[in-house]
Amino acid sequence: MTSATNKDAAINKVAVIGSGVMGAAIAAHVANAGVPVVLLDIVPEDDDNRNALPEGAVARMMKQNPAPLMHRRNAKLIARGNLEDDLGQIADCDWIVEAIIEDPAIKQDLYGRLDAVRKPGSILSSNTSTIPLKRLMEGLPKSISRDFAITHFFNPPRYMRLLEIVGGPDTRADAIETLAAFGDVKLGKEVVICNDTPGFIANRIGIYWSVVATESAMQMGLTVEEADAIVGRPMGIPKTGIFGLMDLTGIDLGPYVVRSMTALLPADDALHAVVDEKSDLSQLIQKMIADGYTGRKGKGGFYRLKRGAKEKIKESRDFKTGDFRAPIKAKFESITAGKKGLRALVEFPDKGGEYAWRVAGHVLSYAAALIPEIGEDIASIDAAMRTGYAWKFGPFEQIDQLGTEWLAEKLESEGRDVPPLLKVAAGRPLYREENGVRQCMTISGDYADIAVPEDAWALADKKRGAEPISRNSSASLWDVGDGVACLEFHSKMNSLDSNSMAIVREASKIDKKGFVALIIGNDADNFSVGANIGLGLFAANAAMWPVLQQTIKEGQDAYLALKYAPFPVVAAPAGMALGGGCEAILHSDAVVAHAESYIGLVEVGVGLIPGWGGTKEMVMRHALNPKRPGGPMPPVAEVFQTIGLAKVSKSAEEAKSLLFLRPGDTIVMNRKRVLAEAKAKALAMVEGYAPPDKDIEITLPGPTGRAALTLALNDLVASGQATEHDATVSAELAIAITGGDHDVTEPTTEKDLLALERTAMDRLFRETRTLDRIEHMLETGKPLRN
Repeated sequence: MTSATNKDAAINKVAVIGSGVMGAAIAAHVANAGVPVVLLDIVPEDDDNRNALPEGAVARMMKQNPAPLMHRRNAKLIARGNLEDDLGQIADCDWIVEAIIEDPAIKQDLYGRLDAVRKPGSILSSNTSTIPLKRLMEGLPKSISRDFAITHFFNPPRYMRLLEIVGGPDTRADAIETLAAFGDVKLGKEVVICNDTPGFIANRIGIYWSVVATESAMQMGLTVEEADAIVGRPMGIPKTGIFGLMDLTGIDLGPYVVRSMTALLPADDALHAVVDEKSDLSQLIQKMIADGYTGRKGKGGFYRLKRGAKEKIKESRDFKTGDFRAPIKAKFESITAGKKGLRALVEFPDKGGEYAWRVAGHVLSYAAALIPEIGEDIASIDAAMRTGYAWKFGPFEQIDQLGTEWLAEKLESEGRDVPPLLKVAAGRPLYREENGVRQCMTISGDYADIAVPEDAWALADKKRGAEPISRNSSASLWDVGDGVACLEFHSKMNSLDSNSMAIVREASKIDKKGFVALIIGNDADNFSVGANIGLGLFAANAAMWPVLQQTIKEGQDAYLALKYAPFPVVAAPAGMALGGGCEAILHSDAVVAHAESYIGLVEVGVGLIPGWGGTKEMVMRHALNPKRPGGPMPPVAEVFQTIGLAKVSKSAEEAKSLLFLRPGDTIVMNRKRVLAEAKAKALAMVEGYAPPDKDIEITLPGPTGRAALTLALNDLVASGQATEHDATVSAELAIAITGGDHDVTEPTTEKDLLALERTAMDRLFRETRTLDRIEHMLETGKPLRN
């Protein structure tokens, strides 16, 4: 793994050659970083538009979901052209990425054309997924090879964090450093420097895993549901499992990639032993591809959604018949046993446990045997599998879960080779903590520190070997150095409850313990999904109205205490920041957000409105926006739409457009840099800091504005676009955001708006249809339209 330097500034313009799925998406992500990019492709036959391929690619990306672009305006940074008329546009590019067909001869011909036009010192790279750099550079002059590298992105580039970089014997060291820094800081990637071997790191292990997992399932007579239930969450793999993943990535891609790998790998590589193009599964896949069943992009794959009378019906492929059938839920006891850990799963005496061991035994021993061929740093290899294949744990972290001694003895008892790394480990773990520092084993059997840069750390790095300032079951306060404390939410999905608010109140007084600033963040996938509505449902069903009212008031007071604390508070969201999580952000002085932050006030989905100050903050933020249209109605209309439609930003950039973030808030592309940047921002605010003004007043339209919103709402109900309870909830929202009974001539204060929030929440919690919405959300995870 690498840490970034200021060399990221050396790349100010990029060219991408090839506007296929990967090339276009790479160009989009460069544009997401705010860097101009030229996207070139061949001139298509039988088309009057010579730029049809790149223009069509960008047009498709504008419609895609999940979107390759973080904001629609980023498309303006992508210049589109063709290789015959516009090759000269690469002349001022600092980095040129080739993303064309996987044919070395065609690639080499292109490199010669590019070399004749590119500027001296520019970097040329290939996005090849399997072809070694040595093969691509055969016979080419040093003028190309010294500036050449492989930069292997994973699909989709915006969302998959891994970037594998490979240099050759001629590649300039500073070119690799520049690419690594740009990939890290600007593109937000987990950059892993790989050896020049087929498939590099992630695909070398991942393709072997894919073949073993799928072929073993077929051979053992498992259903697709049973295989995915084991090689899914119990083994730390995304919930799609292996067959669901094949549907997602494209079934037609699998045979091509496997053939490419087997052609490149030495004859003694273990992949050859598990690949059989005549196996039952291989025959089935060939037929599926021929019939157009290539996964989600085709007519379906191992799963499909069939249109029913009222809704789509999920079906699964039956291995015995080859046809689709109704899903059959996997019922292995080993699935439950696996909740206790990987060892419990692979040791469980049923077919699920046997399958888990067959996959884990083969894959983990294969990964261990590849050291040092694909790399010597096991931490980098684990990072590659976590960020390239979305594994929760890398192979060496999984080996530690089993125990190096247990795994070696198990392999030996089955007459299989024990990889040298396991022999060197001699029963010791591959990872350990020593004096608060995480270490990993080297190929010599010694331990080496895992470096943690000061500008790129996780909260776990600060917590290691430390005690919290304060802690309960839902939240904690940690010292992250230099007088800065970190407020961490850590309940399930980081949902918020009275315990969370208790720590928030403590955090607002952290200066009393000598701290000068506070950041709010964590290492979880999501910042916070909002309030624990299950507790509200229980209180409402028991008619515990005073308790509910007190809970709402305590949440408002806790966030107000943060807002007016005598020190800077900086929120550092990543992932989902919904409801109460969004409200924490709105009450902070500043925000340093990961680019992939999905922020929104979604309470209407459960029949409520934001009640911990979110409604109030959005009204004030829009009313005080210097760029808003004049008059009291436009800001109210914007808030009514944002909250009433439960809008959630699809990126941090979009969150700025929705005013969940301010213009001056910082967006960080790399997740591991968010907390460090938030800390730096908080410290920069300390000198001369003063809390916000408490006496701000705004003008709202009052009953007149409410009547206008109600009229529009009635039209939506009449046309069937809104339900009766939508109207009830929106009516309460309209009262809260227009200032209640305040006339347009009367000023409205923060205190007034908070009181309106509480009144609306109290009334809505007493609505049976609100409780139905909450219960449905808790049971299904989906909103109820009632």
